[in-house]
Amino acid sequence: MLTAKSLFQEIIDNDESFQLFCSIAASGEAQGGWENGRIAALVAPGMRDLAPKITRHGADEDKHGRIFNALMRKRGLEPVPVPPDTDYTMLLERRGIGLAHDKLRREEPLSERDIIVYLAHSRVTEQRAADQMDMLVKHFGNHPELGKAIHMIDHDEGNHLAYCHEELLRLAYAGHGRLIQRTLRESALAEIQVYRDVSLAVMSHMGRILRWPKVKSAALTAGIHGMYAYERAGGWRRMVDLKMPERRDALGGPPTPAPAF
Repeated sequence: MLTAKSLFQEIIDNDESFQLFCSIAASGEAQGGWENGRIAALVAPGMRDLAPKITRHGADEDKHGRIFNALMRKRGLEPVPVPPDTDYTMLLERRGIGLAHDKLRREEPLSERDIIVYLAHSRVTEQRAADQMDMLVKHFGNHPELGKAIHMIDHDEGNHLAYCHEELLRLAYAGHGRLIQRTLRESALAEIQVYRDVSLAVMSHMGRILRWPKVKSAALTAGIHGMYAYERAGGWRRMVDLKMPERRDALGGPPTPAPAF
């Protein structure tokens, strides 16, 4: 039976597909680390209190990238180039979601609106990351090779999501509610399309590596399109609601080290 667990098990059991999976993940985390680092350095003058939390967010992302690279090294593998059609961050930027890298490369302070856009974009993408890590913990939390790494990253993603909820609610109470809701909606509707396209691309590359029969590839393609249809019909709304998290001030302290990696 084709399940998320059996599919991922097949990917991690093969060195080449595992190498591609970890390379894609490490690259995305490294990009997130760079983006947060630049945003922290350029944060709007009136919002400097957010800089340490944004820095912490970036440090966590960098740590996750190192973890995925370490998982490859344990198998004697090196990172491989990430196919452009699987580059989630780049494809989101092309859709105009989040802050453009050109803006982040300048030495000009970001505006208050820029920070709100960053937080709204992060709330959407961190929801996706948290959902994915919850799935991996459910199926592979006790895996001897991956379990510890998955739990560590899952905990961090939960912190990131809580931070986004808390800061966006604070800004909504300060009078930015309409901008926040509009940006959340735009980000979510674009993200579900990019996630569909990236999922199709990743499954295509994995199918080539693992030599999946056409019927299996067709079933996976249909499943991805089915998930997109569900999200387009209303599932996207889980990515835009805001509620005060149980974890308050989730990024208020120093990043959690990962000495084992």
